[in-house]
Amino acid sequence: MIPQAAPGFKSGFIAIIGRPNVGKSTLMNQLVGQKIAITSPIAQTTRNRLRGILTTEAAQIIFVDTPGIHKPHHQLGKVIVKNARIAIDSVDLLLFIVDGSVPAGGGDRFIVDLLTKTETPIILGINKSDEQPEKHQAIDDSYQQLVGQHNWQITKFSALTGDGLTELQELLVNQLEPGPYYYPPDLVTDQPERFIMGELIREQILLLTREEIPHSVAITIDRVEEEPKITRILATINIERDSQKGILIGKGGSMLKTIGSAARQQIQKLIAGHVYLELFVKVLPKWRQSRLSLDELGYRVEE
Repeated sequence: MIPQAAPGFKSGFIAIIGRPNVGKSTLMNQLVGQKIAITSPIAQTTRNRLRGILTTEAAQIIFVDTPGIHKPHHQLGKVIVKNARIAIDSVDLLLFIVDGSVPAGGGDRFIVDLLTKTETPIILGINKSDEQPEKHQAIDDSYQQLVGQHNWQITKFSALTGDGLTELQELLVNQLEPGPYYYPPDLVTDQPERFIMGELIREQILLLTREEIPHSVAITIDRVEEEPKITRILATINIERDSQKGILIGKGGSMLKTIGSAARQQIQKLIAGHVYLELFVKVLPKWRQSRLSLDELGYRVEE
């Protein structure tokens, strides 16, 4: 049930944007208190706009975790970046995340130029404060100079350790207008469970195969059967080349078994119950270049 908001209650949609691999998904997971977005040391992990919901006594914040803004190299990349740009103009506030362990770079300047075209309020979040070197003033100064002429508010934190997130949350709530509950207070995402299951499988593939199977992987959840003591899940790993199939399966099926075991443990945390997970591998040539394949696998330009 969605309750009636008390007087003074605030709510709104906040898009988390930035270059690939600056910690956007890690931040959203920390803020909502549960893993709903996958994280990986590999760039461009996030593909879909994923909403995370944080509800407190004073406010309900709907975070929109966008894919890293980058120069696309295929049809999938074009869909990803277009969806990120659509999010910029469809929210109440933008949280622009940068990597505070390194100075501002060309990718950050590209995003700043992009943001000058929007009227949506913007906060600059300097992430990875825990990874900053002792002499980090020059790094902080580079970001101050990057956005100095725009008068954006700046805050600093570590999405990994949680340091500074209380201050960040207060800053975000202060920027929101009074509004209703958009979702039930106990909900942490509007994405269906099947979507998150697929993402948790894809995360383990990214972590375990690294550059061998970079981003040519898409997961389809074929069947979910809920029994009293166990949930049985059948899923397909879609890839582009036969050579990738051998890598994913591994010698004697060892890699596929490792992926399945690690993903099963994550899915069990999601549903708070025992899981039987069976994985299949399917070659779908050039699916990232095919509009039809992208549509079938759930990658569409969002309205």
